[in-house]
Amino acid sequence: MSLIDKVLYTGRTHVTGGRDGTARSDDGRLDIRLSPPGSPAPGTNPEELFAAGWSACFIGAMTIAAKAQGIALPAGTAVDAEVDLGTGEGGYFLQARLNVSLPGIEAGAARAIADAAHQTCPYSKATRGNIAVEIALA
Repeated sequence: MSLIDKVLYTGRTHVTGGRDGTARSDDGRLDIRLSPPGSPAPGTNPEELFAAGWSACFIGAMTIAAKAQGIALPAGTAVDAEVDLGTGEGGYFLQARLNVSLPGIEAGAARAIADAAHQTCPYSKATRGNIAVEIALA
């Protein structure tokens, strides 16, 4: 386990009601209803929130990786994340697929950028060895 030398930011939320509840950040910028995956109830779910957070962080890591290679990421850079909630022997589990789109960047360079980002993105580090993850180029 790596220890943080300097905290850059702390996200703080207050959640009530679990998957049928609400989540609000201490600064009020996040204020959402939660609902179970596949439910017709209004709101989002933890898997969607995790997918969105990981995608945003991964694009940031790709920006750093591309810059190190002397490449600017194109305006159409995107990550389509899929986070599965499932069951297996021992209970509930997650698995994920990150589908990376780097339009106009040669395939080898795009793969190098995505691979480097997967090594440095904090979400990728947190999941490494804990859940199945696939990184694909679109």
